[in-house]
Amino acid sequence: MQAEPLAITSTSDKLRQYTALLKLRLSSLVVFSGGIGFALASPGPIDWVKLWLLCLGSLLITGAANAINQVLERETDKLMKRTASRPLPTARVQVTEALWVVATLVMVGSLVLALGVNLMAAVLSLISLLIYAFVYTPLKTRSSVAVFVGAIPGAMPPLIGWAAQTGELGLAAWILFAVQFIWQFPHFWAIAWVADEDYRNAGIRLLPSNGERDFSSAFTIMSYTLFLLPIGLLPFQFGLAGLVSGLVATGAGLVFLAQSVYLLKAQTVKAAKGLMFGSFLYLPIVQIAYLLDKM
Repeated sequence: MQAEPLAITSTSDKLRQYTALLKLRLSSLVVFSGGIGFALASPGPIDWVKLWLLCLGSLLITGAANAINQVLERETDKLMKRTASRPLPTARVQVTEALWVVATLVMVGSLVLALGVNLMAAVLSLISLLIYAFVYTPLKTRSSVAVFVGAIPGAMPPLIGWAAQTGELGLAAWILFAVQFIWQFPHFWAIAWVADEDYRNAGIRLLPSNGERDFSSAFTIMSYTLFLLPIGLLPFQFGLAGLVSGLVATGAGLVFLAQSVYLLKAQTVKAAKGLMFGSFLYLPIVQIAYLLDKM
């Protein structure tokens, strides 16, 4: 049954619906990681105009990717408590309207990046959008491999930021990619553990191993969190950042690991929530440490 359109009573309400459609809070985190990559690649004073254009273009492209995701998942979103009130399931925003928004954002965002930053940043951003929207999103209801696929566009922001500054992708750029890539596995799986019942209602199975909240999944999550410790030290080992950031990355990684060990022991939603919130803190703390240490 098609949802009856809910009335939009004001301009501010319409803006709230667009904010939800584009997931602006999530998009801002993507922009932040891209800005970190740009700043770390800067050999001298930061080009603030170019950085602003990178952030603007990235925000538009990421918002478009999130909107496509919601268009494709509008039926499954109706089945989950956490997503049932989104703009498309409630018909506050119509599919045609959402697609026009997507087309506009992709066109403007691509032009901003291609003309204001460089072509490589624009191309990488579009590749990220395509993988996220048209590979990761359909896979979510088919296989837990979706987590691996989703980690690729999720790790691309610092790569795009580096390319925006340098016009190339060297070893340092791939190191930043690796840190964010590995981080996403415990991050994704902690969210999947917390939301498992809701996900099951929509046919989404993202937990590792056999897809259950059990010792096997918890052990896999802990293993990836453990692997993050040496990965987090790579910027120091290859001279991208200094010793202080290496110590910060190690300390944050140990706390993150302790949370995953607690999940292995307790195997509860409460423990998974602790790991989830820990993942939200780990990445910005470590990335800011890299940047401050470089400065």
